[in-house]
Amino acid sequence: MVTVALPNTWVYALRLPHDPRAARVARMTVRAALDGHGMHEVLDVVELLTSELVSNAYRHTNGPASLRLTALGDGRLRVGVWDSHPHVPAPFGKSPRDRVRPAPVDADSGRGLHLVQQYADAWGGWPLGDGPLNRGAGKLLWFEVGSRPMGSGSAATDSCGKLPTLRK
Repeated sequence: MVTVALPNTWVYALRLPHDPRAARVARMTVRAALDGHGMHEVLDVVELLTSELVSNAYRHTNGPASLRLTALGDGRLRVGVWDSHPHVPAPFGKSPRDRVRPAPVDADSGRGLHLVQQYADAWGGWPLGDGPLNRGAGKLLWFEVGSRPMGSGSAATDSCGKLPTLRK
């Protein structure tokens, strides 16, 4: 039997327990995978957005989460985060053309998903139907980077033109 795969395609999947260290483990996994595949130009963005989604999965659910990195073969990378809560938050439930307003300056939270709008080239989310025993199977949130050149003016940066720094 012959298996056919597009050049430069690969997939990594990681199951994350409901643990406050899950976002750090996800960042380390992203860094190792993208470094290993020479995708340095999108590393900071993917690390930031993955950390936000995994942190939200921990913060807003009581169950595990899963991370999936998929190189699509044309320079794009898709990152998916599954968790056990069925609610799809904005901006994932909306078209990328429909922008969500940023959180107020004095808000304690609400900025993370706004970052997806600023940094990702595409995003989406799906509630996953009923699972065994009539329980919801959660949701899948995803984003893609790499379908447009970085620095095209659509990525958010600080006043010096740099991405925010992540704590490890």
